[in-house]
Amino acid sequence: MESIKKSTLEFLSNLKQNNNRDWFIANKTSYLEAKANYEAFVKIILDKIIEYEPIMKGLEVKSCTYRINRDIRFSNDKSPYKSHLGAFIVKGGKQNGDRYAGYYFHVEPGNNSMIAGGAYMPPSQWLADIRERIDDEGDRLVKILSNPDFSKFFGSLDGEKLRTAPKGYPKDHPHIELLRMKSFLVSKMFSDKEIISGKCFDTVVRAVELMKPLNDFLNGN
Repeated sequence: MESIKKSTLEFLSNLKQNNNRDWFIANKTSYLEAKANYEAFVKIILDKIIEYEPIMKGLEVKSCTYRINRDIRFSNDKSPYKSHLGAFIVKGGKQNGDRYAGYYFHVEPGNNSMIAGGAYMPPSQWLADIRERIDDEGDRLVKILSNPDFSKFFGSLDGEKLRTAPKGYPKDHPHIELLRMKSFLVSKMFSDKEIISGKCFDTVVRAVELMKPLNDFLNGN
């Protein structure tokens, strides 16, 4: 079974300390090895997700993974590279992250790795659709979130909230706390030891199993 290697974490840690083009070029071989290791692990995650989400059949790893180069055009931080590796497995590839809920896998040293998912700051129309669904089927979402296995694994739903009820909904709506949300996110963090362990893949698969009903709700399925 493929796993995240210790050398991949070491490369990312060293990159964080030496975030410049000269160092990166001098260590290009280490980067390519870390990239290959990460992408191989994402591939087995993707293959497993396809078993639960047949609509993603044909999706390629390169359509899910992000470049390590940072977009520094509008940032005060001019570091040229990310010190993590990320992939968003979602219908149609990562460019559809503003249209569909999916599964995000992130590797970053310092106990910052995670498997996460849901909808991050969905655009207005998608958010409106989610709120209509909460209005109509809020009990279904409450049931998903209150599942003991789900809440033990992920904790509570995370995301920014409006200060008051969204337009068109009463302040005393039975699901007002859910309606106020602007993002609908869950995540499971990994320590560095856990991310390179043989159990990491099983934990990711368990996360996908538990997350799927939430993603289905957010996607209107």
